[in-house]
Amino acid sequence: MSDSNSKNPSNTPHNPSNVDQNEAPHTDVSLVCDDPSRHKKPPKKPTSNRSYQLLLVLGLMAAFVVAMAYQTLFGHSDRPAGDLVVEEGQSYYGFLPQFQRDVPMFSASLAKLYIKSAVDTPLKAGTYEVPANASLKQLIDAFKQGEKVDMVAIQIIEGKTAADLYKVIANTPGVTLEVLQKDGKPKPNLKQLLGIDAVTPEGEFADNLEGWFTPDTYHYAKGVTDKQILTDLYQRQQKALDEAWASRSKGLPYKSPYEALIMASIIEKETSVDSERELVSAVFVNRLNKPMRLQTDPTIIYGMGERYEGNIRRADINEKTAYNTYQIDGLPPTPIALPSPASIDAALHPADSDVLYFVATGTGGHKFTKTYAEHNQAVKEYLAVMRQQKSGQ
Repeated sequence: MSDSNSKNPSNTPHNPSNVDQNEAPHTDVSLVCDDPSRHKKPPKKPTSNRSYQLLLVLGLMAAFVVAMAYQTLFGHSDRPAGDLVVEEGQSYYGFLPQFQRDVPMFSASLAKLYIKSAVDTPLKAGTYEVPANASLKQLIDAFKQGEKVDMVAIQIIEGKTAADLYKVIANTPGVTLEVLQKDGKPKPNLKQLLGIDAVTPEGEFADNLEGWFTPDTYHYAKGVTDKQILTDLYQRQQKALDEAWASRSKGLPYKSPYEALIMASIIEKETSVDSERELVSAVFVNRLNKPMRLQTDPTIIYGMGERYEGNIRRADINEKTAYNTYQIDGLPPTPIALPSPASIDAALHPADSDVLYFVATGTGGHKFTKTYAEHNQAVKEYLAVMRQQKSGQ
């Protein structure tokens, strides 16, 4: 008996060989069409980016500058606690070398920039209280707070003499005497004691330092020595003379800067009017170039020394001293006063004028003339003003 199910195709087991030959088998798409994302290059790491590297370098540089700025302002020095004496003429910048020695990464350029932005007045001489191991900022703050003690004031007016200056220094409390005596007279060999190379004549006037100190008002810390004061004033005068000599006018009758200093002292004694200095200089330069004697009264007075009692007599004019320019040719052997830098400049830059004479007006200033006749008339006018003023008293 046959099984009827064996003839039923639906019940026939699946046989791959029975698959329709026209029907292609399924293909794995992944084997033909690969995913493109699998072949993309990986993104660059940030550290390989040039802009990032540049930013990194700039950041490191900025960090270094910040560290340097911090050290410059707040780095501690080896300065002990106590009073710091600042001498006349010292500046804030003069303290930077010590910080450069003591503080790592200290920048003088940054320090100067800070000083320029933090202070607007020159450093005053005086004694300042400074903490131990003071930083630059602490030092500047101490300077801003002011001096701890009173200052020593030295005032010497233009036209005064070196002898006047010596007496002022010797009689000023708080000054230690080293090269001057208590009576204000200098010790022998003053130039050598001061250690300066000031030009002076040979022989009789070799130790005469007249003219070599700049007149002005100065402030020093208490305890300053007379040597320090005189050396400072000498250096100031030497600088003023050197600068004026370097830019001097042409055709001047001076053989050396020292002769210009002598002339400046005469100008200083002849006028206190700033606008007249160059004209007074022109008168004397023209006379030296002629040549004519200078015939200036202040040289008579200086030559008389302590004998001068306030008036010049005919006998004084006729007396031949080393300084009396009514009796000697050319310049006196040394300056006759302490000239200001303005008079030094006038001596080396006279007015462009052919004036040869001048006389006081009696009302302030002088009248300048070119001829002797004009000068005599100016003298008559001066005497008339004097008589009028005397009668009005």
